[in-house]
Amino acid sequence: MLLPQPVVAEVQYGLARLRRSKKREWLTRRFRVFLGELPRAAWTDDVSRMFGSIKAELERAGTRLEDMDLAIAAHALARDATLVSDNTAHMSRIPGLRIENWRT
Repeated sequence: MLLPQPVVAEVQYGLARLRRSKKREWLTRRFRVFLGELPRAAWTDDVSRMFGSIKAELERAGTRLEDMDLAIAAHALARDATLVSDNTAHMSRIPGLRIENWRT
């Protein structure tokens, strides 16, 4: 299991948006533990090519997604991996992407 860098960025953004509090400190500590346990999936040239291809294909179909969602999906597709996400409504629009929702 690999953690795509865009996921790290999204969580860091969410933490930064929280007001300073005990909860923010606790979540930040938990996230650091999580980061220490999972290796990252690097953003490679293959990921960039996949990102561009997916974005163009979805735009032609009139179906746009947020760039971070596309970046996360591009990581999975470039590695021929299954994406684990609760965001199945958006991610299912991406052709060829295998998705598992572990929350349900």
